[in-house]
Amino acid sequence: MKDMITNLPSYEDMLAAHERIKPYIHRTPVLTSSYLNELTGAELFFKCENFQKAGAFKVRGASNAVFGLTDEMAEKGVATHSSGNHALSLSYAAGRRGIPCHVVMPRTAPQAKKDAVRGYGGIITECEPSTTSREAVFAEVQAETGAEFVHPYNDPRVIAGQGTCSKELMEQTDGLDAVIAPIGGGGMVSGTCLTLSTLAPEVEIYAAEPEQADDAYRSFKAGHIIADDAPHTIADGLKVPLKENTWHFVSNHVTDILTTSEDEIVAAMKLTWQRMKIIMEASCAPPLAAILKNPDVFRGKRVGVIITGGNVDLDKLPWVVGY
Repeated sequence: MKDMITNLPSYEDMLAAHERIKPYIHRTPVLTSSYLNELTGAELFFKCENFQKAGAFKVRGASNAVFGLTDEMAEKGVATHSSGNHALSLSYAAGRRGIPCHVVMPRTAPQAKKDAVRGYGGIITECEPSTTSREAVFAEVQAETGAEFVHPYNDPRVIAGQGTCSKELMEQTDGLDAVIAPIGGGGMVSGTCLTLSTLAPEVEIYAAEPEQADDAYRSFKAGHIIADDAPHTIADGLKVPLKENTWHFVSNHVTDILTTSEDEIVAAMKLTWQRMKIIMEASCAPPLAAILKNPDVFRGKRVGVIITGGNVDLDKLPWVVGY
């Protein structure tokens, strides 16, 4: 692939992605909660990617990458490194195309996500739970297989695919003042920036992040990428650092990044389960936690909240087993 930073996806790439992936994804619903509206003082619209194929938004970017490959590129399959949702999403998309998918996953990744990867036909190689180990082991796997690398979030094909989520969200709501999504590596937030900067540039874009994995927040304040190697947070999908492509979108289009504690994340996760009767994973909870923590920022506004996934280990719920 060309130098990624010179190969940023365009709005037209996002539109093409939406057409390409339509046969392989759900147009997920937008749900509301009068209780949460009263609690926050805002009008919240939850884009429920926990109902997406493979249980997460990442199937959008993964499907765009897989089905955008030429037959020659696809012959040796695809490969990636991921804590879970991108891994199972890429495995899903590769299975639909009938090509192999090689995945490097931290040994500490939730068992439910490992099981899902294998269920979709993905081939797992485990690594230690650090960015350094993940990238080193992946280099070995790619060298052995010759598979096409589909980065979990820095790949322009993936960012274009993720941008289709906020396109649908704007079509499903009658105008928004703000959109908020979780941020780890920044794929969903970058896709949101890509779409909204053209489709609805007046909409403010917020990102929410765990205090214990706040490298995006610190990067945003410092004006350059700061990467943590192995942060510890219950939000396992948000442990990875920003990269060049995602930093471009975050630094140019995000209004602010808000951080939340582990207790606030678990409380927001549990509240959503209780009041909306839907399953979402801990990595999806920082946006609602941030709205609850910063009511003055969102009060009186129409806010799109992207629930990014619902792949939860039901035997290890944080309010039961601790965190």
